[in-house]
Amino acid sequence: MKIKILYAHEKVKKPVLSTVILKTNVPLNILEATVTPSKGEMVVDVPASGRQLEMVIEALKAEGVEVKELGPTIEVVKDKCVLCGACVSPCPTGAITLTMEKLEIDEQLCVRCKACVVACPFKALSMATMS
Repeated sequence: MKIKILYAHEKVKKPVLSTVILKTNVPLNILEATVTPSKGEMVVDVPASGRQLEMVIEALKAEGVEVKELGPTIEVVKDKCVLCGACVSPCPTGAITLTMEKLEIDEQLCVRCKACVVACPFKALSMATMS
């Protein structure tokens, strides 16, 4: 599951992720991060589900940060996608598969690197908004 974490200025200097990892024993992988002295925003992959995922989210909230669960990472505009396969090879994690009928993106494997978005000659792929 990918989540977005929003830090207020008073939490930026605290080791929030380290604390949560130690409390929950769940490794967290930072996929994107923008941190300034006044605020922080991260997209984190949490390799957990069910009660374990709930524990991570609760621990993050207990540390005083805002948590949002993210939906799909890559949006495919079906009218623009011609199933050419240009997006498949650049994907470093093998998250994209192509059949004769459709393009599929494995959300668990996608690391939001944007290689597929850049490679698409038809601009059929875009990053989903993280609001």
